[in-house]
Amino acid sequence: MHSLLEPLLVASAVAEKGPIKPLGHHELLLILLELALLLLVSRGLGEFMRRIKQPPVVGELLAGVLLGPSVFGWLLPNLQGNIFPKSQAQSDLLSVVSWLGVLFLLVVTGLETDLNLIVRKGKTALLISLGGIVIPFTTGLGLGWFLPDGFLVNPNQRLVFSLFIATAMSISAVPVIAKVLMDLKLIRRDIGQVTLAAGMTDDTIGWILLSVVSGLASSGKFDFQTVFRSVGGAVLFLGIAFTVGRSLMAWVFRWVDNYIGGPTASLSALLVLALGAAACTHNLGIEAALGAFVTGILAGQSPRFSREAGLTLELITSGFLAPIFFATAGLKVNLLQMLNPQTLGIGLIVLGVACFGKFTGAYIGSRVGGLTHWEGIAMGSGMNARGAMEIIVAIIGVSLGVLNPQMYSIIVMVAIVTSLMAPPLLRWALSNVAMSEEEVQRLEQEELASRSFIKRIRRILMPTQGGPNVRLAAQLVSHLAHQNPLEVTVLFAKSDKNPKTKSVDAVVTEVKDSAAETAIDTVVGEFHLPAEALLETKVESGQNKAEVILKQACRGYDLIVIGATERQRSRGSLFSLLVDQVVQEAPCATMVVKSNLSQAQEDISPIGDRKISHILVPTSGTEYSQYAVEVGSTIAAQTGATVTLVNVVNRTQQEYVLFEEQTMHSVTDIARQILYHQAEIGQGLGAIVKTAILTGSPELEILKFASTNQVDLIVMGSSVRTVSGRAFFGHRTDAILNKASCPVAVITFAGNSSSC
Repeated sequence: MHSLLEPLLVASAVAEKGPIKPLGHHELLLILLELALLLLVSRGLGEFMRRIKQPPVVGELLAGVLLGPSVFGWLLPNLQGNIFPKSQAQSDLLSVVSWLGVLFLLVVTGLETDLNLIVRKGKTALLISLGGIVIPFTTGLGLGWFLPDGFLVNPNQRLVFSLFIATAMSISAVPVIAKVLMDLKLIRRDIGQVTLAAGMTDDTIGWILLSVVSGLASSGKFDFQTVFRSVGGAVLFLGIAFTVGRSLMAWVFRWVDNYIGGPTASLSALLVLALGAAACTHNLGIEAALGAFVTGILAGQSPRFSREAGLTLELITSGFLAPIFFATAGLKVNLLQMLNPQTLGIGLIVLGVACFGKFTGAYIGSRVGGLTHWEGIAMGSGMNARGAMEIIVAIIGVSLGVLNPQMYSIIVMVAIVTSLMAPPLLRWALSNVAMSEEEVQRLEQEELASRSFIKRIRRILMPTQGGPNVRLAAQLVSHLAHQNPLEVTVLFAKSDKNPKTKSVDAVVTEVKDSAAETAIDTVVGEFHLPAEALLETKVESGQNKAEVILKQACRGYDLIVIGATERQRSRGSLFSLLVDQVVQEAPCATMVVKSNLSQAQEDISPIGDRKISHILVPTSGTEYSQYAVEVGSTIAAQTGATVTLVNVVNRTQQEYVLFEEQTMHSVTDIARQILYHQAEIGQGLGAIVKTAILTGSPELEILKFASTNQVDLIVMGSSVRTVSGRAFFGHRTDAILNKASCPVAVITFAGNSSSC
C-alpha cells in the first residue's frame, strides 16, 4: 500500500514547497513567435512545392532547414538564437506541439489505411513488403556496423545504433506514395493498389521493428529479455487492438453518435482514444506512435465514425500540426555540417545504401510476386520515398539518444532526397505499365459504384407502428444488408407531452409500453440480417411522432424505410399524415413500402417470407429511376430474382413525335438507350436484367405487365411534391401504388436539410 501511495506523497511534498509558477511572459512570447514563423514558412514552401508538382512535405522540411542554423543562423546568428534559443525548457514547449503533430499525422494515416486492400492484394503486397524490409534492413545493419565512431552517440552501443539505422532504412512513406499516385490518377489502378498495400504492410512491420529497437535503446543493451518484452508488448497490443479493441471502438463511436451526436463529439472521442492508446504503447516500452497509428486504422473501419470528423482532423493536421512538426524536424538540421568532407561522404553513402536496399528489395519482391519488369521498377521507385515516416524515426532516434546531430542531419537529408526522387521516377515507370482487360473492367465497375446510390447507404432508419407494410419492408432491408454492410435502427415513436427517451441496444428488448414492444418485436421477427449487420431498437417520445422520426433521421442516417400506411390512411393524404410528413421533410432518401396484403393481416401475425422471383422497375432515365434500378437490382442479386426494366412510350410522346414530324423509331431508340444504360447499372450490381419497351398509358401498361408476367415486387423512383399539404408522387405513381396487386416500393429524396 505504501508503494502505491509513494508517488502521491512525493507530489504532496513538492506542492508544499510552493505553487507551480505559470508559463513566463518571455517563454510564451517565444513559443507563439516560433509557431507563427514555422507555420508561415513551412506552409509557404509547401504550397510552392505543390505548384511545381513536388510533395509539400519537402517544402515543409526545407522550411525548418532555412530557419535553422543552416541559413537563418548563418546569416543572422544573433536573431536566430534569440527566436530559437538553445534552452531545454523552450525546446520542450516546441517538442510538445511537434509530438502532437506526429501523433495526429499517424492517426490520419491510419484513417486512410485500407486493411481490406491489404488483404485483397495480400500475397503480392506481403512479398514486396518483405523484400522492401529484409534487404534494406540487412544493408542498413551492415552500414551501421561499419560507420565511424564519430557518428555514434555511444560507440559501446553500436548494435543498438545499427539496428536503429537498419529500421530507418526499412521505412517507407505511405502519405508521399499515396499523394503521388493521386496526382497521377493511378491510385485505383492495380499497380497503385499493390503499391499502397505494400507500403501499408511495410509501415506496419516497420513500426513494430521501431518499437522493438526503441525498447532496446531505452534499456541501453541487447538481451533476449528486452527483445521478448518489446516484441511481446507489440504483439499483445496489436492482438488486443484488432480483436477486443475493434469491437470496443465501434461501441464507443456508436454510443457517442447515439447520445451526443455530431462530428465534434466523434472527433473528441477519436483523440481521447488515440492519445490513450499512444500512452499505453509508450508505457509498454514500445513507441507511442504505434498506438496512434492503430487507433486511426480501427476508427477508419468503424461505420459510426464521422467522416466529417476525419476530414476536420486531416485539415487541422495538414494545415497546422504537420507543417509545425516537419519544420521543427528540419530546424535541427545543420547543413553546414554536411560541408565537412567526411560527413558529406558518409551522407552520400547512407543515401546510396538506402536507395539501393529499398529499390532492390521491392523490385525482387515484385518479380517473385508475379509483377512485370516495369511494375517492379515502379514499386521500387514508390517504396523508396521515405518522407514523413523517416522524419518520425529520426526524431525518435534523437529523443532516445541514439542519433547525434550529424547522423540526424544525414537521415533527414535522405528523407528529403528520396521524396524528391519518387514522383519523376514513378511517372516514368508507370508510363510503361499497360492495363489488362480485367483491370479495365474492374475500374469501370468501380466508376459505376462511385456514382451509386445504394453503395453509399450505411445506416437505415425504420420507423414502425406495426402492420404488414413495415414487416415486408424489414424483409427487403434484410436483402439489401446481405449485399452491403448496414446498420439498421428500428424506431417506435410516441407522442407525449412530457418527452422521454429510451434507447435499447439489443435485438430482444424489454419495453414497458406494450404497443411499442409489440410493434418492434413483430418487425424484428421479419429480419434475416447477416452476422456483421448491426440491429438496434429504440423507443423515443416527443410532441409529435413525425418530429421524433425526423429528429432521429438527422443523426447521420442515409435512408428511411417506412411502411406506406402505418395502420390507417388519413383522408386527403397519400399514405397517412405521419408518413406524408416524413416523406416531405426527410433529410435523406426514403423508401416507402406498400405490401398490398390483406388488411386482416394488419395486426401481429407474421407475413411469412415473401418469395421474390420477378422484380419490375419502371425507368425513364431520371436520377430517381436510377435509385429504383439500384435498389431493385440489389434485392434481385440477393434473392436470385430477375429484374425487368421497362420504359413506356406514352401517348404524349407519340403526339410530340407527330408535331415534330419525327418518326416513332427515334423515340424508341431513346428508350432503348435509356434501358441499356440502366441495365448496365443493374448488371454491375450482380442482377439478371431484362428490358422491355411498352407503348401506351404508363400506369396502365405497368399494371398490365405486372399482372400478366407474375411480378412479385414493383420498385419505382419518384420525386416528391406537395399538393394541398399531402405528399404527391404524381398521378401515375399514385395509381400504381393503389391498383397494383403485388407489393410496391417507392424511393424518393426530398433532401430537406431544414428539418435538422
